Amino acid sequence: MSRSGYTLPVFACAAAVAALHWLHYRQSLNITAVDLILPAEIAEIPIEQVAGISENSALAITRSDPGDNLDLTKNTPIWAMVAWYEGDGESVIIQGGEGIGKQLNGEGKAAIYGYAQRLLTENLQRMLAPGEKITVTIILPEGRSLAVRTSNSAFGVVEGLSLLGTTGISQPLSTPDQLTAFRTDLQTKASRFESLVFCIGENGLDFAAKSGINPEKLVKTANWLGSMLVEADILGVKEILLFGYHGKLMKLAGGIFHTHHHLADGRREILAAHCAIAGLEPSDVEVVFHSRTAEAALKHLHFLDSNTGSNWVDQVYSTIAETIDIRCQEYLKSHSNRVTATTVCGSVLFDRAREIIVKSKTGCILMEKLC
Repeated sequence: MSRSGYTLPVFACAAAVAALHWLHYRQSLNITAVDLILPAEIAEIPIEQVAGISENSALAITRSDPGDNLDLTKNTPIWAMVAWYEGDGESVIIQGGEGIGKQLNGEGKAAIYGYAQRLLTENLQRMLAPGEKITVTIILPEGRSLAVRTSNSAFGVVEGLSLLGTTGISQPLSTPDQLTAFRTDLQTKASRFESLVFCIGENGLDFAAKSGINPEKLVKTANWLGSMLVEADILGVKEILLFGYHGKLMKLAGGIFHTHHHLADGRREILAAHCAIAGLEPSDVEVVFHSRTAEAALKHLHFLDSNTGSNWVDQVYSTIAETIDIRCQEYLKSHSNRVTATTVCGSVLFDRAREIIVKSKTGCILMEKLC
């Protein structure tokens, strides 16, 4: 049985609670319990260290434990510094320190999102006496270095990691138990619909629904695209639309059907190869190859299009989308006892701004049928 854990906001909140406890009582907590907002439960989070920084401030440290997830934040330290303050304003002011990302689309605002804000505020407010006010600064000492190994910058978060989530529970999306849950969901929906839409994560699910696709036809796959495609073919699903962020979905064009970056990542090689095949200048192919993210490479292609009147984005991404479809059919054929797979695949790729970059020919047909 795979073990679930907690997301970063829970550990940040636990550290803040421990630091506030020190300010009140001048003594440490060995373990602090944090009430999660959704679902309602008590989480016992070990606290590594607590210390007073001054008469009016304290610092507490805990470590991330996402359970059996393949998560690069596993065991990373989370610090919370809590300080008394006087003045107007809210009783709890939350700030991002070193290692907390900044939102490019939010004028540099700390990437501490709604769930994390609520979790911290509600757990800390209950500990404050009337009139007491605090500032809470969350610090991730390793956040800046870890961020370069994520796709955060593709979604407008730079210089660190985000504190986000919806329940606080970190489900092991890359473990066999979670695949079983996804397959169960697929089996239920395959019994009702001949055409389904595969989305890797919540971003795709949300965008697909907002694009007019029936939410009941949406299936979450996480990184298990290959396994889920084979399952759909076995179940007799006629059509699968792959609806995903280009930085993830393009891996399929390279024959990578488990898309977690811990296992395989060929995005820059795939994108650079398609740029070269399309006839892009070698110097620009080199820029694409050395881009830190797929989003940065796409931005360079947009730059070339706007400055030269060319259509490199369409040329390159159209071939990638068609290659994804071909690779999917080849993958299904290789995993089927039949001469040919019965499931037809199409693809739709979108960017960080949730703008559709390209639809394959089959993807365009399926999109029209599904919307």
